[in-house]
Amino acid sequence: MDTANLTREETAARSATVSVRSIRVELDLTGAPERARTGFPTTTTLEFDAIEAETWLDFMGESVESVTVNGEEAPVVYDGARIMLTGLRGSNVVVVSATGAYSRSGEGMHRFHDPADDQTYLYTQYEPADSRRVMACFEQPDMKAAYTFVVDAPAGWEVLSNQTPVKIDAGVGVQRVEFAPTLPISSYITSVAAGPYSRVDGLWEREEQRVELKVFARRSLAQHLEADEILEITRQGLDFFTDAFAYPYPWGKYDQIFVPEYNLGAMENPGLVTFTEAYLSRGAATEAQRAARANTILHEMAHMWFGDLVTMKWWDDLWLKESFADYMGAHASAAATRFRDAWVKFAASRKAWAYKQDQLPTTHPIVADITDLEAAKLNFDGITYAKGAAVLKQLVAFVGDEAFFEGARRYFAANAFGNTTLEDFLVQLSEVSGRDMSGWSQAWLQTSGVSTLWLEEGRVIVQSDPRPHRLRVGLYGWTEGRLVRQSQVAVDITDERTEVELPDAALVLLNDDDLTYAKVRLDARSLETAASSLSSIDDPLARALVWSSLWNSTRDGELDAVRFLEIAQAHVPAESNIGLLVDVLGNAAFALRHFVVSEAQSTAQRAWLDCAWNALQSADAGSDAQLSWARAVATASAFDDARHLEIRAMLDGEAPAGLTVDPDLRWQLLTALVTTGHASTDDIAAEAQRDDTGSGRTAARRAAASRPLATVRAEAWDAAWNDLTLSNDHLDASIAGFRAGGRRDLIAGFDAEYFERIADAWRTRSIELAQRLVVGLFPAADSLAPVDAWLAAHDDAPAALRRIVIEQRDQLARDLRVRGVARHPAAAGR
Repeated sequence: MDTANLTREETAARSATVSVRSIRVELDLTGAPERARTGFPTTTTLEFDAIEAETWLDFMGESVESVTVNGEEAPVVYDGARIMLTGLRGSNVVVVSATGAYSRSGEGMHRFHDPADDQTYLYTQYEPADSRRVMACFEQPDMKAAYTFVVDAPAGWEVLSNQTPVKIDAGVGVQRVEFAPTLPISSYITSVAAGPYSRVDGLWEREEQRVELKVFARRSLAQHLEADEILEITRQGLDFFTDAFAYPYPWGKYDQIFVPEYNLGAMENPGLVTFTEAYLSRGAATEAQRAARANTILHEMAHMWFGDLVTMKWWDDLWLKESFADYMGAHASAAATRFRDAWVKFAASRKAWAYKQDQLPTTHPIVADITDLEAAKLNFDGITYAKGAAVLKQLVAFVGDEAFFEGARRYFAANAFGNTTLEDFLVQLSEVSGRDMSGWSQAWLQTSGVSTLWLEEGRVIVQSDPRPHRLRVGLYGWTEGRLVRQSQVAVDITDERTEVELPDAALVLLNDDDLTYAKVRLDARSLETAASSLSSIDDPLARALVWSSLWNSTRDGELDAVRFLEIAQAHVPAESNIGLLVDVLGNAAFALRHFVVSEAQSTAQRAWLDCAWNALQSADAGSDAQLSWARAVATASAFDDARHLEIRAMLDGEAPAGLTVDPDLRWQLLTALVTTGHASTDDIAAEAQRDDTGSGRTAARRAAASRPLATVRAEAWDAAWNDLTLSNDHLDASIAGFRAGGRRDLIAGFDAEYFERIADAWRTRSIELAQRLVVGLFPAADSLAPVDAWLAAHDDAPAALRRIVIEQRDQLARDLRVRGVARHPAAAGR
């Protein structure tokens, strides 16, 4: 067995015999600016009790120099992932001196050299199991401890951790910063960041509580930080959660830092929350982008209680933090910020992620069976996040807001600083609601799959895969030229067929208000109403549900992709909700690439490009819609060059009035020209000189790899697999360039080599990078035979690798099936 891949059974056995008291971590980061230096000294002192004489510590780094057990030098028994400890007593002090490795993959201690000003920035990212890349530890969530971090770093740098500094010793060119001990937390939410970050200070005060707020970003991005808005959302969130949870924010300070080359949206490290720099726009940003950032800020803040204060015992119950935080991000956005339409975006796109994941052969219950860390890594998915949040929304509709939040309050009070399982939450909720929650849990948390609801003969609601639903049926008709809800019928359904009394309506919308988790089909009359009048629906949430129904029907082969595109072209230019607009633009682009049959693709692509171009010209100057359509034009122009002269003109300053062509949009437009052969390496070099930043260099790499030449795509292929110096972002850029423009004629020759390489890549690369290779380079072939042959021949491959390949196979099978239905409509089925 790979000793880096910890199992649930062995970690449970370890926590049963070891009780951790405190951990002190000393890091020497003074050499970080020296690019030739690959590692950093790290010394960990662990105090713990043990009832057996042997155990192990987790560490993954360059080397382990020494191990001391209770003051005695011990032999170093280290296999690259585990340090074996022997001769333990009832009470122990173990000191490990080692060398950690700076990361370029976003795992462990990530190091970034900013080309804009030649400054060096560090941050850590650990979930689920990468704190062992920085310190020797017990890498499992149920072994909480008080952590004290001591960091040596260059003078003048910001040095940050979960707690506030209690001692700073400044020397010549260096500083030593010692932080206060944390409250008991798991290793994966400890955090360190260091570098010449820019800082903006703020404050939140509430009755007797006073929390210092700080926001950090690289100096070269400080002008794009929008700190005032970030701090405003933070204060609104702290107000909301303090009232909702009746448990004061427990972690002292509240720092938020935006970091480069980040693998996630954000991470809930208590006292030091990390965010991707993608939330900092280098020019124009839509309200949808700001709403997404606000949602993420509030999602991570909810984790301060759900996940940090009370933590799941093992990754089976990851939902106890991620589902709750996902629900709370939308709930708090709608209740406490200006982004009142958060549930509209949730219905349109967040649930689409859940529906997609839940139809894969690898779907799993929200409460999952997670046997090891590799499985845990892959379970940060649409089930754990979006389906879990959707089910919680349904639960709130079932038991009521007050019962739900009172259950959460009791849960925190009973389990603060501890570890829990499903039962611990259900006990509290059952007690406060007066309902036995075991049936609800079995139906929604402990089973997998998504039901589909549709109406037969105007009076029978039918559901596949029956589950209990509490929903509303909306009846929509015409009022002053708008489709508005005329009435609404509340229905509880449990069986496959449920008779309902419904008045006549132009549009019947099952699951009106989006209370339950189910795919919904439109009846024939409602579909015709939507096709002709979707943009006339008055309520944005109702429009979101109709768009969701159309998209799910398209993915399932019941609505032809060309017809979906025709409906989009007719109605999305009039869409006033920017979140919905962006969502439909993305779905239209996906449908073109995956679901339109080859013989219709050129015509459909041209029609979509013309639609996007015309909508760009007619959009209000400076509006979010104008910017969104400009991005859609750039995306479409990588597949159809009909507007290449206009794209070139936009780069030369002839953009529509009011449109901000910022560096990121410029790269999108230029890359489209490069992909279709209308821009050269000289153009790329000129743009790279214009935008010599970290983002610019990544974009230039992608553009260069997008040139429509077989030799260029071969170089991108080789770099992705063999250039081990590529950072996570640069690897993504090479993969995106390789696939640019959908040019199968340039890349199909690599299909066989893909299947020859993936097992070795999984064995030799970190899981973060290996996953990008396996997913990003999966062949979009016209046959399932090669992937089926690989699966048949590799039954013994790691389960996580097989899961990814099976999921990619299923998505390819869906593409082929949907296109097959378009050619032979009689094959359609629900």
